[in-house]
Amino acid sequence: MASIKQFQVTFDCAEPQRVARFWCEVLGYTAPPPEGFATWEDFDRSLPPGHQGPAFASCTDPSGVGPRLFFQRVPEGKAVKNRLHLDVRVGTGLVGEERLATLEAECTRLVALGAVRVRLLTADDENESCIVMQDVEGNEFCLD
Repeated sequence: MASIKQFQVTFDCAEPQRVARFWCEVLGYTAPPPEGFATWEDFDRSLPPGHQGPAFASCTDPSGVGPRLFFQRVPEGKAVKNRLHLDVRVGTGLVGEERLATLEAECTRLVALGAVRVRLLTADDENESCIVMQDVEGNEFCLD
């Protein structure tokens, strides 16, 4: 029998701290500072001019259950649809109008944080409703 592995989800992005802060808010995660520093800002100030603006950031589940998220700066911009898609499970177990109301409330909260609503996919014979969204750098995800 294969052993269960821990994993990290890595995001390539232009502004790692901004994207990390967004996802911390979405998921209820925390962004611990880099080892040896009290804050990300302290770390940033320790870098030489021209290299400031951290090249990475991370978020962790404070309960220790969910995967660590790692955000790294890359020079190229997002050209097409992301190849990794997160489904944020806010309506688990809910159906119909109750599910839609829960999804809409979370959508409103995330739009205020900088997310973009793309479209509502309504329930059909196989799937419940979900809302397709984009994060602060245009990466697609769903409220499910």
